Amino acid sequence: MILLFDQNISFRILRKINQSFPDALQVRSLGFDSTPDRNIYDYAKDNDLAIVTFDSDFRDLNTLLQGPPPKIVWLRTGNTTTKHLAELINNKKDIIDAFLHDEKHKDFGCLEIVSN
Repeated sequence: MILLFDQNISFRILRKINQSFPDALQVRSLGFDSTPDRNIYDYAKDNDLAIVTFDSDFRDLNTLLQGPPPKIVWLRTGNTTTKHLAELINNKKDIIDAFLHDEKHKDFGCLEIVSN
């Protein structure tokens, strides 16, 4: 499963997490910079992508629509820099990988990552 960063996360994140998640995408690279959340959600579901977001709307869609797919990585960081966000994601690589790929987590739709 590949990470898809939503429009509120800078495309610059991709360079900073390339070693941990080399196939990661950002919605702008797919031409979805002004696309409604539901369309991005459906695209992620159809293409085996996990959405990375600051926005609770994707988590809500996941809950309303009976869970995964797609999986949601919900970042609860408050205002932060792209550098700090990349460090957080790189440091949580093992947890994110387990959430996305481990059979024992297959029924979990949302991973919440909190940072101060």
